[in-house]
Amino acid sequence: MINYHPSIETLTDYAAGSLPLAHSLCVSTHIEHCSECQQQIRKLEMLGTHLFEQAKTEKRRLDSLKDSFFQKLAELPEQDILKKEQTATEPEQSWKDEYRIPRSLRQFIKSSYDDLNWMRLSPSFKIATLYNEEGGAQVALTRVKAGAHMPTHTHTGDEITLVLEGAFSDESGVYRQGDFINRDASHKHKPIVTKDAECICLTVLDAPIEFTGWLTRLLNPLIRRHHPYSPH
Repeated sequence: MINYHPSIETLTDYAAGSLPLAHSLCVSTHIEHCSECQQQIRKLEMLGTHLFEQAKTEKRRLDSLKDSFFQKLAELPEQDILKKEQTATEPEQSWKDEYRIPRSLRQFIKSSYDDLNWMRLSPSFKIATLYNEEGGAQVALTRVKAGAHMPTHTHTGDEITLVLEGAFSDESGVYRQGDFINRDASHKHKPIVTKDAECICLTVLDAPIEFTGWLTRLLNPLIRRHHPYSPH
C-alpha cells in the first residue's frame, strides 16, 4: 500500500505541464502505480478544461480562481474519474512484479538495473545518474543493500525520493514501494534499509546532498562534482 504521495500543488503543476522535467519524471513514475493519484490527475484535467472554458466568459481574480479550483476538486464525484480510467488501453503494472522497470524510466534503463553505470560510495551504497538538467536538478538511482544504511546527510536543496524496490526507514517513518517522499534543506536523516531486501530509489536532487559523518564527508567533493548545479 502506498502511503506517501505528491502534494496537491505538485500534482496540479504536473497536470498543467508546469513542473520541471526532472520532477515530472519522478511524479510520472509514482502515478504509474498509484490509483489514488491517477484519480487526482483525472480530476485536475477535467477541472482544468472546465475552468478554462469558464474563464473565457468571466473575469476573475487569480486568487478566487485558485480557491474555486481546489473547492471543486474536493467535490468532484469519484465515479466520473473511474469512467475515464476504464478507457485505458495499457494494463497497469504492479509494484509486486520484482525488479520490473517502470514505463517512465525505460528511456534510461533498457533491460535491468544491473546494466547501469553504478558509482560505489561505500561497500553497501551506490548511485547511478540517469539524467542531469543543465545547471539544474539531477535524476539518479540509489541502491542500498538489505539491512544497511545510507550515511547521515543533510540537503542543500529539495530532494524527491521514490521507492522503486524494497523499503527503508528514517526518523520520520517507514517508506515502501511506491512511496513519494519530499525533503528540503531543513532535513537531516539517516535512512536504514529493511533487512528483507535491498532498496532501490529514484531521486531528484535540486542541489547535492551533504554527508555529515567525520569519514563520509570526504565523499562530498565527489558528490558535488557530479551534480549539474555544482560549479566545476
